[in-house]
Parts: sequence; structure tokens; C-alpha cells
Amino acid sequence: MITLRPAGTRGHFDFGWLDTHHTFSFGEYFDADHMQFHALRVINEDRVQAAKGFGTHGHRDMEILTWVLSGTLEHRDSLGTHGVIRPGEAQVMSAGTGIRHSEFNPSADEPVHFLQIWILPERQGLVPRYDQVAFPEAGLQNQLRLIASPDGAEGSVKLFQDVKVFVARLDAGRAVQGSIPSGRAGFLQVARGSISLNGAAMNAGDSARIEGEPSITVVAGVEAGSPAEILFFDLA
Repeated sequence: MITLRPAGTRGHFDFGWLDTHHTFSFGEYFDADHMQFHALRVINEDRVQAAKGFGTHGHRDMEILTWVLSGTLEHRDSLGTHGVIRPGEAQVMSAGTGIRHSEFNPSADEPVHFLQIWILPERQGLVPRYDQVAFPEAGLQNQLRLIASPDGAEGSVKLFQDVKVFVARLDAGRAVQGSIPSGRAGFLQVARGSISLNGAAMNAGDSARIEGEPSITVVAGVEAGSPAEILFFDLA
């Protein structure tokens, strides 16, 4: 069964410096029907204006994955980490027993567009940590590329949860297929462009819960002639 959620039904706030959409309940947005899906707790689609950002704040007991779609995002945290995240780079933080961090758009004139994803950890009280991996463009193009996993397979960032995260950037009309092992579920987020998921039409910002399906076929739309980008979650 595939349950679609259109982009326009998400929580939405525009603070001027930040335009944000929430796929699941977050902050001031509460939706009892969309609290989480398996271990997937948050998918926020954020656009931060130039020279703006999130001040230092704290988290604990959460796996936090960031995927930049365009622009750059500067990161600092209480572990002493300082880095810049660009498109094609996955960043993960295990908040664990507690971590403080900030994110800032260092550009003087361009916004940054990114997804921030929270995954419930396999256990509480983990030691806080940070990791960041860059994936070559060719490895993301027209295939499902593993970017996060519980064992760091294929050069992916490590998650302390039985979740695999894949990204695909699809040229118009191109297709990818993925399998969902028995007893597991899938979740698909369209980051940009238009696609069909097992024949169901989806557009940027739409998401889908996938249960009881042994496989998925994703085909990028051809109408606009522009590429699509998806994130696919394989969930215990």
C-alpha cells in the first residue's frame, strides 16, 4: 500500500529569513496523524536567506541527517566541529547525551535549500558524534545511492538505527527500482521535480508511506524536461 501526502498539506511557516515545511509534527506544528513513521521522526524542508541561520541550540537522543539541495550551509557544534555542507554531501550528528550546534548560510547573496531529517536512535545515551561524506555526482545520477546506513556501508554515513537512506537524481524520463525486504517499510520524499512512484504521480515536496510493497519503481517526469531528486528510506 502506498499512502501519498501532497506537499501542500505539510506544516508551513515563513519567518522571512526562514521558509520551512514540516512533513511531520515539529515545533509549533502539531499533527496527530503525522507524528512519525517507524523511526523517521522529522523531515523539514528549509530555505534560509543569505547571511542568516539558526543560532546555537541543543539536542539530545536523536540522529540528525542534513542533505543540501542548493547553496551552502555552515555548521559549528560543541564538539569543536566546523564545516560547510554542499549539495552531494551528507552530514550526520548523533545528539546522544547532548550536543549544541548552529547552522548558518555563509553566502552574501544566495539562499540555501536543504532537508533536515531526524531519526530516532536505537538507544538513548549515545556518545555525541559528527560525520560528513561527499558523494560524487556520477554516483547519484540515475541510480539509488546509499548515503546513510547502520553500518556505514558503501562509504555512507553511519546511523545508530536500522534505517537506510538512498538518494537518486533522475534525468527526465529515467527510472530507478528498489526492493523493500519483507517486514520492512519504505518512505519516499520528493526533493525536487516530478516523478511517478509505482504509477502514482508525485511532485516536489510530496511524500509517500510504503507498506506491504516488495519493490518500488520511480520514474522522473518528462513534461518539464527538468531533473528530479528523491530520498528513499528503508525502515525496520
